[in-house]
Amino acid sequence: MSWLLRDRGAGRPGAAATLEPDTDVRGKGCASAHSTEGDGVRIGELASRAGVSVRSLRYYEEQGLLTSTRSASGQRHYTEHEVERVVFIQRLFAAGLSSRTIAELLPCVDSPSEENSDAALDRMAQELDRLSGHIAELVRTRDALAGLMAMAQAHRERLRSAVAD
Repeated sequence: MSWLLRDRGAGRPGAAATLEPDTDVRGKGCASAHSTEGDGVRIGELASRAGVSVRSLRYYEEQGLLTSTRSASGQRHYTEHEVERVVFIQRLFAAGLSSRTIAELLPCVDSPSEENSDAALDRMAQELDRLSGHIAELVRTRDALAGLMAMAQAHRERLRSAVAD
């Protein structure tokens, strides 16, 4: 079984999205689960529909996160599925994952198997721990800044009181 990202927020950053089973998978292997048969979508249209730059799409391809076919004139063509894939990749980048980590996770999304799922779950657990640590550090920084701000406000009030007296 494969998984599809269902964007519940019409491509808006931070909008809700869910992964749902793709019931239209016909024995696809891990490496070929996102083939690009037919004419498909051109790079500019994909960029526009997914809300990313053409440069980002080329980078994703260089990193092995996205595949395309080439026309006789060398133009890239993508499948309709790639729109959702690019939005999903963007969300993973926004969560702080590296292109290497994303490349490790995509096979589980493309073609989940027990082996792929176990490896992906381990990798996701590592990333969740890393993000939790980062969030904890941000909370400490926010709290320190709030304390500093409270001290500055108290100092300002003391100065105003001294001037008023």
